[in-house]
Amino acid sequence: MFWVPLLLLAWAIAGVAGVRLCRAAVREAAAAGDGAGERRGLTLYEAAFLSGGPARVADLTLVAMARQRRLLLAHTGWATVVDPRGRDDMERTVIGAIGPEGQSRIAPVRKAAATAEAVRTLAERLVRAGLAVPEGDGRTVAEALRRMRLAVPAVAGLAAVALLMPAPPQMPRPLIALWFALPLAFTLGCLAVARFELSPASPWASPAGQRLLASARRAAAGDTDDDRAYLTTVAVHGVHAVGEPQVRAAFAHREPRVEW
Repeated sequence: MFWVPLLLLAWAIAGVAGVRLCRAAVREAAAAGDGAGERRGLTLYEAAFLSGGPARVADLTLVAMARQRRLLLAHTGWATVVDPRGRDDMERTVIGAIGPEGQSRIAPVRKAAATAEAVRTLAERLVRAGLAVPEGDGRTVAEALRRMRLAVPAVAGLAAVALLMPAPPQMPRPLIALWFALPLAFTLGCLAVARFELSPASPWASPAGQRLLASARRAAAGDTDDDRAYLTTVAVHGVHAVGEPQVRAAFAHREPRVEW
């Protein structure tokens, strides 16, 4: 009966992963707020944060300033200030991160801007509006799904070990496989439900924020203002989505994603 402890372990792995996923679902629902934030549109900075977090806001600021010829982005990964007068807190943060010499590599500028007070203030405002999840909740959803995906091969591996071990004659192997099929079906079922109910299109946006992001994407698709549509693409999809090779090359040298 050596397969029984393995079965209990398989159920423990599946159960813990399922509980984490349920708790993540509850947190996500609580983060949705009262929906008051949905009664307004998103600024480009807000769309950038909800889509890609603090680093995306920094990227958008750099690209927007370069678009207006107030900042030069070289394909070698350097940023050069042309106009040192920032028009908002994010632009002033980027200019300050570049430094008094007016030139710096993009990667450290991006990192410094993403951790600046201006981004934290933006994040807090979105959380209060119910559009962004509180710190940690979005990553909990993604982590819960990752753990559930890992539980599937773990349960399958335990089943394989149990089937390879000696079994008493009165316990046929198909019956053992059937017992292990139960926790495996549980994990696969949870993943199937999570794909439709919990799919974290963005770990930063609440369900209300994700709905506004979808509206922003549709609006950008029909926007006749090329500059606005371009910057909206950067905000919701990232720099890799733009069609300018020089801009994409300028951001090729990246550092690990910044958490807030």
